[in-house]
Amino acid sequence: MKDYASSAIRNVAVVGHGGSGKTSLVDALAFVAGSSKRHGRVKDGTALTDYSPDEIEKGYSINLSLAHAEWEGVKINLIDTPGYLDFAGDAMAGVYAADASLIVLSATSGVEVGTEKVWEYSQACGHPAIFFVSLMDKEHANFERVYQDIRERLTSKAIPVEIPVGEGPAFRGIINLITRKAHLYRKGTKTGEYDEQSIPAELEAKYEKFEKDLIETVASTDDALLERYLEGGEIGHDELVKAMRAALKRGDLYPVFCGASELTYGMRALLAEIVELVPSPADNEPAQAERWGSAEKVTVAASDEAPFTALVFKTMSEPHVGDVSFFRMVSGCVRNGEEVFNPARNVVEKLNHLSISQGKEKVEVVILHAGDIGVVAKLRETHTNDTLATQAMPVVLPRVPFPEPVLHIAIEAKVKGEEDKISIGLAKLHEEDPTFHWEYNAEVRQTWIRGLGERHLEVILGRLARKFGVHASTVKPKIPYRETIKGRAEGQGKHKKQTGGRGQFGDCWIRMMPLPRGSGYLFDDQIVGGAIPNKFIPAVDKGIQEASARGVLAGCPMVDFKVELFDGSYHTVDSNEMSFKLAGILAFRNVAPDCKPILLEPLSDLEVLTPEEYLGAVMGDLSSRRGQILGSEPDGRMVKLKAVVPEAELYKYATQLHSLTHGRGTYRGKFKAYAEVPPEIATKIAEEHEKEHKEEEA
Repeated sequence: MKDYASSAIRNVAVVGHGGSGKTSLVDALAFVAGSSKRHGRVKDGTALTDYSPDEIEKGYSINLSLAHAEWEGVKINLIDTPGYLDFAGDAMAGVYAADASLIVLSATSGVEVGTEKVWEYSQACGHPAIFFVSLMDKEHANFERVYQDIRERLTSKAIPVEIPVGEGPAFRGIINLITRKAHLYRKGTKTGEYDEQSIPAELEAKYEKFEKDLIETVASTDDALLERYLEGGEIGHDELVKAMRAALKRGDLYPVFCGASELTYGMRALLAEIVELVPSPADNEPAQAERWGSAEKVTVAASDEAPFTALVFKTMSEPHVGDVSFFRMVSGCVRNGEEVFNPARNVVEKLNHLSISQGKEKVEVVILHAGDIGVVAKLRETHTNDTLATQAMPVVLPRVPFPEPVLHIAIEAKVKGEEDKISIGLAKLHEEDPTFHWEYNAEVRQTWIRGLGERHLEVILGRLARKFGVHASTVKPKIPYRETIKGRAEGQGKHKKQTGGRGQFGDCWIRMMPLPRGSGYLFDDQIVGGAIPNKFIPAVDKGIQEASARGVLAGCPMVDFKVELFDGSYHTVDSNEMSFKLAGILAFRNVAPDCKPILLEPLSDLEVLTPEEYLGAVMGDLSSRRGQILGSEPDGRMVKLKAVVPEAELYKYATQLHSLTHGRGTYRGKFKAYAEVPPEIATKIAEEHEKEHKEEEA
């Protein structure tokens, strides 16, 4: 593998909606460039960057994957990312590791919800973006419709640099508006060879219109060019490219290209334009880091002379290899076998078998320069979002802002006794995928898993079975209800047991009353005259707390109540701490049912982002879930809706919201408070608890 300096590197994240042709495009670019020896196909399971068993089985990308194409003395790192929103974490990681986004759109579908999301990611990073209209050879392909879709729904700064010659099955070439030549592809070409010809007569009018738009757009980004253009002067090829490159970097324009990956049409032109237009790491502004353990800001430039820093943006577990870390070199250079420092974990790591990726193949290299993307296996303590640096300059780089999970379900092992294996497997899967979370909820005695959608969690469970041999089934998560009281009552708890010899005796009188919501539990010792010795009073308190943890209605912890211990009796021989603890338990069980107990449920504060046209449907759905709508307000191109909804009504809400808004709606929720459950629902919950309790006893 040739050694590439920072100025000869281009890092491009290939992003877009699922099914838009990203993986096919990466495969074709690497093949046409000669960097890959095989032209694979997604539907055959042979695509360069879709190589994991679950990707081959399902026929779409699930993981971020790396490839490269060498063109005109430049190494183009291609970061292939998943298109479905359930795997948006890898799309986010890919964009943050790159210097530009190549946004792929289907010529038949145009801008879709996934396109909007990756456009937002690219804009958040301040990245240059190039649009590529793929699948131009498919039925109903329409370049101009997709172009207008981009301008209306994403950015008015998009401008074609190429237009197609023919569309659908008639697609046979492209017209490059910069070179003013038509590329007509040779029938049966394997690597996109074409004949360069003059503009076909039937397309001259269309060409002239688009060329005028391009020249005016580029000229408007440069005062000197604009003045010359308005005076009727010519703008040369090199001047045009230079101005476009500068405007792209500033975000003043976004070029649009087109092609057909399976036919390899348009690949050579796209490779050349990436080399010409996309900035190299050396062209970018220095990154900002922070010295570990302090708030001191440090600037790190993409230079071999700078201290080494790199961000691990993806960790994967591969068969027969173990953990594989993908990292972006931010500054400095690193050699195979060199030791580096992970400041956040205070550990030295050795970069053995330093490599670059070509799909599943790893090519060992001697050195990587600033700005390049590398791969290394078997780092001991380093995980996704960790910074690798030097001990002399221990800095941490900004982390990838992975999206938070929106869907949670409960799982249980299909085979009893495999709970520990489930925990080990889930912990490992979280290391690979930071958008996947899990926890064991001791209160409801369930293992909960959280992810970005049903498809995401389905893949996680598939990996759990394949990699760790643990098969789990999904169940509905139990809600951590609470109980409390609305009235006052008092009564006795008396424990007396005589078994021959020393007996057991404990007797207490308590008074229970409600406290304001959120107050918790309060115990008030009002014993006077030694009715109960001081040493036994904590035992009564402990017994009441133990009993209250199981409640009286549905086996849920009781909260927000006060207990006054005001009387009792004891026996000088038979009384002990255990007797008074049992007396406290009995007192609670006797008194609590007379205090008008009620059931409480957790409420969530919801913020829902939805396109305005779906606002009514979203509000109606939330109302049907017993939600209280607090209001709405514009939020960019979306509407932000605020509501308070019981957690019990949010099971699989992410799936329903996706359906209602055609995939464009998102939400965030956080715990707000506990509130009283409506009586009819409380009765049903209590009946279900009683049924479960009887089944457990049986």
